[in-house]
Amino acid sequence: SLYIEIYKANRLPYAMLAGAIFTIIFLYGYGWVLTWAGPRRTLLFTSLFSSLAIAACYFSLQHGIKLTAGVVYAVREAYIVVVIEQYWSFINSTLREKQARRLNGFICGVGSLGAIAGGYAVRRLAEPIGTEALLLLAAASLVPAAVCSELAYLRGSEPIPSAKEKERKTSLAMSLFMESSYLRRIGLLIFLTQLISTMVDLRLSTIVEQALPVMDERTSFYGTFSMIYNSSSAALQFVITPLLLSFISLRFIHPAIPVIHIAAAIAVIAKPSLFTGGLAYVLFKSIDYSIFRAGKEIFYMPLSFDSRYRAKEVIDAFGYRASTVSYTHLRATR
Repeated sequence: SLYIEIYKANRLPYAMLAGAIFTIIFLYGYGWVLTWAGPRRTLLFTSLFSSLAIAACYFSLQHGIKLTAGVVYAVREAYIVVVIEQYWSFINSTLREKQARRLNGFICGVGSLGAIAGGYAVRRLAEPIGTEALLLLAAASLVPAAVCSELAYLRGSEPIPSAKEKERKTSLAMSLFMESSYLRRIGLLIFLTQLISTMVDLRLSTIVEQALPVMDERTSFYGTFSMIYNSSSAALQFVITPLLLSFISLRFIHPAIPVIHIAAAIAVIAKPSLFTGGLAYVLFKSIDYSIFRAGKEIFYMPLSFDSRYRAKEVIDAFGYRASTVSYTHLRATR
């Protein structure tokens, strides 16, 4: 909402490009910290660094530096995926596959409860305190999150790389993608999935800008909308996902997901409106945050430390952003 206020929705592709670039920088920093400090301290550092970066953006905006609206968008694009994927790297290193099939949906569901509460807070606070002030709430939320991650590592123990992986002394272990077609296929899956996500996201942003021109009113809408799609996700996560993963093979679940998204995309193209754009977005996000996410994480469980903590971050952090840039570039060249 901040970015749209200053630069308008038609310039969102530039912010997405900046987000992809910043994600690369963030990932390389993450990789080197992981090499020298280990996964527990790396998660603590990236969480607190992200908190300080968001708070700094707030104070910069207060001083009238408009460029910060683009910077905070890029920071958001990078930190949120890198931090979240570290949580999943720990989970994938701790659970067995049978446990993951039963519990991953519930883990996603607990995350959605926090997202619902966040959406409600945005809805209630955007207009009374202003959109910029919400950045401080985001920055503050990362502090208790960092404390919880520390406690989780102390309770669940810290995964240790093999002797060969320790000798590698690398940042992101890109050579793993040359060695493993398995990792390349997961990367392609994420890339193609996020092409659809980007299309729906950009279309919805344009529709929202046209329908709600006042910034705080628009921010309030996004808060309400976040509550809706996270509520949908929670319903899938707590009930449908555990049942599907327990009784149906992933080879049948994953191919069925694109069919739903293609139908929703056709509806947006045929009749663009807040309803169809919102419906397509809700369907994508709710499925992505539940069935797709819970199933995808199982792919990483039998892999090595570097695959779970380095290759995974490249796929699930940069892969998401690279698909975004690819789509926006394709659209720009049409």
